Amino acid sequence: ICAGVYHLYKCLLLFSHLQYYNEEEAKKYSQNSRIMEIQTQMSERAVELLSLPEDQACYLLDVGCGSGLSGDHLSEVGHYWVGVDISTAMLDVALRREVEGDLVLADMGQGMPFRPGTFDGCVSISALQWLCNADKKTHSPPKRLYRFFSSLYSTLARGARAVFQIYPENSEQLELITAQAMKAGFTGGLVVDYPNSSKAKKFFLCLFAGVSGVLPKGLESEVTGRGVSSQAQFTAQRSRFKNMRGKSVKKSKDWVVEKKERRRRQGKDVRADTKYTGRHRRPHF
Repeated sequence: ICAGVYHLYKCLLLFSHLQYYNEEEAKKYSQNSRIMEIQTQMSERAVELLSLPEDQACYLLDVGCGSGLSGDHLSEVGHYWVGVDISTAMLDVALRREVEGDLVLADMGQGMPFRPGTFDGCVSISALQWLCNADKKTHSPPKRLYRFFSSLYSTLARGARAVFQIYPENSEQLELITAQAMKAGFTGGLVVDYPNSSKAKKFFLCLFAGVSGVLPKGLESEVTGRGVSSQAQFTAQRSRFKNMRGKSVKKSKDWVVEKKERRRRQGKDVRADTKYTGRHRRPHF
């Protein structure tokens, strides 16, 4: 069933690219609970890869924002955002949903119409690969990709990141995208989550503007005794100090461990866990 839904999701993306989401298709896309769940999960991972400062609101750009599903997550975690999309039907759905971000109708292949240094980061879910297609005789994929990346580089603050979740058709398409990104001045590379899984595998292009950062590590699947990959990990330990929303109480041991693990996934250097991790010390006078 999951494979079927995943295939349907990619088919809808393909159809939407050809039609730029007419009103009927936009409505279907924004009301499918499974697609909304997938979009939210990928948005969460993209924000995690951005490695934004904690407890600080940032100003982000959402390229290919559609009906604002990824923007909902950005608002939920306390960030401000601007969404760009080529489909008027999808932006109309976002307006009816009363998303908190600002919306701009634009073709990303023609560049980003924003002032230099405007944004602290950029996310994009399932949109970038469409620049590899030539919908018109005048469209040149390399030129459109370069125009997009060069204008994006300008709109990002120095040291900011841009994370693109993409569905590449082949290795040649990946090479085309990364080559134009590097030509525009970006550094970085590809982060692949669950590389050994045919269903759960996800590609994230993580780019750095103005600095050479450490590329985050991709998520790995847990392999069972029968060789079947699983994304879930079970433990016999009790989950301590959980509040009503399912999150660990701040400054508790679980909270410290989760924070360290999150930093490891972002590619940061973190001290190894010991029996003293998260232990409360007596005050010194």
